[in-house]
Amino acid sequence: MDAEHVYECVERCVRAVQSKDARFDGWFFTAVLTTRIYCRPSCPVVPPKVKNMRFYPSAAAAQQAGFRACKRCRPDASPGSPEWNDRADLVARAMRLIGDGVVDRDGVPGLATQLGYSVRQVQRQLQAELGAGPLALARAQRAQTARLLIETSSLQMADVAFAAGFSSVRTFNETVQEVFALSPSELRTRAKRGDAPTAPGTIALRLPFRQPLTPDNLFGHLIATGVPGVEEWHDGAYRRTLRLPHGHGVVALRPMPDHIACQLSLTDQRDLSIAISRCRRMLDLDADPVAVDDLLKTDPVLAPLIEKAPGRRVPHTVDGAEFAVRAVLGQQVSTAAARTHASRLVQAYGEPVDDPLGNLTHLFPTMQALAGLDPETLAFPKSRRTTLTTLIATLAAGEIDLGAGSDWDKAREQLAALPGIGPWTVESIAMRALGDPDAFVASDLGIKYAARDLGLPEAPKALIAHARAWRPWRAYAVQYLWATGDHAINKIPTE
Repeated sequence: MDAEHVYECVERCVRAVQSKDARFDGWFFTAVLTTRIYCRPSCPVVPPKVKNMRFYPSAAAAQQAGFRACKRCRPDASPGSPEWNDRADLVARAMRLIGDGVVDRDGVPGLATQLGYSVRQVQRQLQAELGAGPLALARAQRAQTARLLIETSSLQMADVAFAAGFSSVRTFNETVQEVFALSPSELRTRAKRGDAPTAPGTIALRLPFRQPLTPDNLFGHLIATGVPGVEEWHDGAYRRTLRLPHGHGVVALRPMPDHIACQLSLTDQRDLSIAISRCRRMLDLDADPVAVDDLLKTDPVLAPLIEKAPGRRVPHTVDGAEFAVRAVLGQQVSTAAARTHASRLVQAYGEPVDDPLGNLTHLFPTMQALAGLDPETLAFPKSRRTTLTTLIATLAAGEIDLGAGSDWDKAREQLAALPGIGPWTVESIAMRALGDPDAFVASDLGIKYAARDLGLPEAPKALIAHARAWRPWRAYAVQYLWATGDHAINKIPTE
């Protein structure tokens, strides 16, 4: 799907609305002049007359223009635009950081500082492309967080306001009324009851995604490579601990036919929207699988793999620095050995947590905590000890940004300059930590075996040349190639 300013192509938007095409949910929003509401393209109501439709690039822009969210299709809860995870420019980086709560924590100046631009430049570019500035975009996110808490928790409204990031209960009430045309208490009354009960202190919600989605390799990879104490497969769900700005949390994620069931337990409710954003990013839920698969299917080698199991996602991470450390631990060793090395670091340097619903014991250590490790205690060659300690020191000093708003090319260059970090490690980090959809681990052993079995070039240089036709989705091609092997990363455990 061509992402370039979809909302400006009126004819295309009208067709999507009239056909109720869910593939466009999150790409643009339809506002109706007569009712003053805005909807997602797939809204089930009878489409309005074309003359009454207006199209906006973001929910925030529609809200700023005076439109309220539809009560039927809940456009504020649609999957996010795939653009923000597929691009590495200023606007995309800004949107990823806003989703990670930077504006709520540090204000627009803090957002601009992380991006390396002036406040004026950031505001101008966001306004030009999204029809709303960073404050309005963050406000729309706060409204969605508030709605989730109102409808899925029994928190008092004052606590909901605080947890969603509002500065006062009055602002919270006014915003909810303006965005949803219902008061907070009315929203709670309308919310469906009868869902499965959750344990005290937990929040249950659904994470939507664009169809299709094949979860086998996505969850299989996270489970098979999971670090004991930090991650586990328990009672049909992938569970892990989360280090968050105001505290920590535990999340359980369970694949369902039309959504991911998510259960969050947080020490500070202010972290809710950030936790959701990081879980969506880890599971690559804002991807556009139709666009990805349509391009990759043009290669006759990949076409049968895609027809068999379409909609594969790239397993990402909730913490870029954590994954970088784990990537170095996984250099030239088995999955089991990498898990063992990581588990030892977790036990020695991670922070203990309580998990009454499972068997999780620790948060993954911070880089500052790992900076104190003794290299002699590491059970692998001296050269790799040097690689690991150098990487940790660099990350602890903040010299490389692997976060949501990182510059992918700059991060690659900085990683490659460190001793012992070659193309496989750089591209693994680019694919799973940075989220670059075009990252390509050409020298990976699993990719080499898949290439051999499929009749593709096995030599990395030749395979990279062949894979030019897969751009900009080579990270997704990797998932289809990996899935040809008989490895635990491709299977969700049956027990």
